[in-house]
Amino acid sequence: MTLAIRARRAGLRPFVVAFLGVLLSAPASAAEPTHGLAMHGAPALPPDFDHFPYAEPQAKKGGRLRVGLAGTFDSLNPFNLKSGSAAQGLVGNVFQSLMARSQDEPFTLYPLIAKSIDVDAARTRVTFHLDPRAHFSDGKPITSEDVLFSFNLLKTKGRPQQRIAYGLVKSVDAPDAQTVKFDLSGIGDRELPLILAIMPVLPKHATDVERFADATLAKPLGSGPYVIDDATAGARLLLRRDQNYWGADIPSQRGFYNFDEIDIQYFRDGNSLFEAFKAGLLDYREETSTTRWSTGYDFPALREGRVVKEALKNDNPKGLEGFVFNTRKPVFRDIRLREALGMMFDFEWVNANLYSGLYTRTKSFFDESELSSSGRPASAKERALLAPFPDAVRPDILEGTWRPPVNDGTGRDREMAKRALELLASAGYRVEGDALTKDGEPVAFEIMVKDRNQERLALNYASSLQRIGVDARVRLVDEVQYQRRRQKFDFDMMIGQWLASASPGNEQRMRWGSASATQEASFNLAGASSPAIDALIAALLAAQSHEDFVTAVRAYDRVLLSGFYVVPLYHASEQWIAHSTDIARPARLPRYAQPLFGPTLESWWRNNP
Repeated sequence: MTLAIRARRAGLRPFVVAFLGVLLSAPASAAEPTHGLAMHGAPALPPDFDHFPYAEPQAKKGGRLRVGLAGTFDSLNPFNLKSGSAAQGLVGNVFQSLMARSQDEPFTLYPLIAKSIDVDAARTRVTFHLDPRAHFSDGKPITSEDVLFSFNLLKTKGRPQQRIAYGLVKSVDAPDAQTVKFDLSGIGDRELPLILAIMPVLPKHATDVERFADATLAKPLGSGPYVIDDATAGARLLLRRDQNYWGADIPSQRGFYNFDEIDIQYFRDGNSLFEAFKAGLLDYREETSTTRWSTGYDFPALREGRVVKEALKNDNPKGLEGFVFNTRKPVFRDIRLREALGMMFDFEWVNANLYSGLYTRTKSFFDESELSSSGRPASAKERALLAPFPDAVRPDILEGTWRPPVNDGTGRDREMAKRALELLASAGYRVEGDALTKDGEPVAFEIMVKDRNQERLALNYASSLQRIGVDARVRLVDEVQYQRRRQKFDFDMMIGQWLASASPGNEQRMRWGSASATQEASFNLAGASSPAIDALIAALLAAQSHEDFVTAVRAYDRVLLSGFYVVPLYHASEQWIAHSTDIARPARLPRYAQPLFGPTLESWWRNNP
């Protein structure tokens, strides 16, 4: 299939087809083996690097790590459609991929199961050379047959983002037991070689293909540093070090996975989780409550120096969290209604009265980074990218002057309510009695939430909306029901979260691409379907230089903001953590990790194991 046909089927305009055609018209140079692959430019680390900069190769080994997580789980398979309720801590610890991502670079991969990679300049072909030492935890070698099996299984039964990305591959071949070749010609996706490189490798001999789509508590077999010792649905996952882990001395693994056991306990209630930490039953906590952070850490263990709290920061863009409109619902199809409802969120009152003033209002999908469009007028290159879509970006967003509305902080800003009603009137809405209506139909919807913190915020927002006649009802559901309704888009409004990386790429298709708007379990919560969005995702994926990439992402940010798909909430510029002094971390933090540490603290160790 030609590039033009693929682009047209993806809904891209002729401008994008031509743009991608130019990028792919350069002759491909011969591929040569390399130790790593960066999305843009060359890997920062040399071929003979010893360890990642944020790892401590001399870290002590041994002991048990006790961590607590909020929520529940009913599956040990993190790769199928039901993985929204799968146990955390499996990826990396039990399952590993062809290559390992450095969190110190925007998007760069280094050897793991694959000892080297060959990619041509146009990224139309990629070859992985497997490390002959690599084996699963049962001792069986990892071969190209396992890679082909994993690719085909995830392509047909994996997560939607995997199905879409792997479905682009033209062909795959395994000439021998340690070599796998992918043909990507005609695709025009420079990120796809990296997406393939982070593909998990599953054992062909120990994977139940027929039941792969089901939720299961059967202990899986992987190739990582840990095996599952015990699992109790919704309550506990115990990981035990595999003493025969083959990759312990690989540079990308050196200094990581230092605990002999990792005990992950699940808590349905946030207060119970915090009390367990205070009582010394857990070693680590990432704090998300401003109230607890500012007033809740006055307890004996902290006063006596057995627990410390830290506020840490890195260079990763701050993503966006907010009340997302499900535009599949008729009530939310008018962009003027969505903008007006956004005006009624009183961040100033909420921040001062609920969050001790510790949050910053989010104004971009890539806030506090060079990728953000906020505060920057569009460059000539951005305007050229946006030219085929003259109505996709509002003038104030194009100039970088737009900000989320600022309320007076009283909780009853009359001027803001007046502005919202004026905008609604221009769209044909009227207040009749106590209800906002259009064509005689009241504006009413449900806000789905999953915990008490979300419920408190949603109730405050619903109260503000009531002032302009909007009937917003808040419904609290349990975690399993929440995930199922989210995956089926069975909601009117919910709180969505879009974590940002320094290298946004293929995942944007599943968040905002038109094809994902109707694909069950995608993260296109808003149901966005826009040729402009599709074109700019294609542009950022095709960018060959860092400058072109930043240009495309900023233009993309402007289009998303102009759609008013989300009422932006807020973010903390720092990450708040507390931990026992019995465990320690490297002084050097990863520059682009989000969050700074995984749920099982891969780079930490116990001081006296």
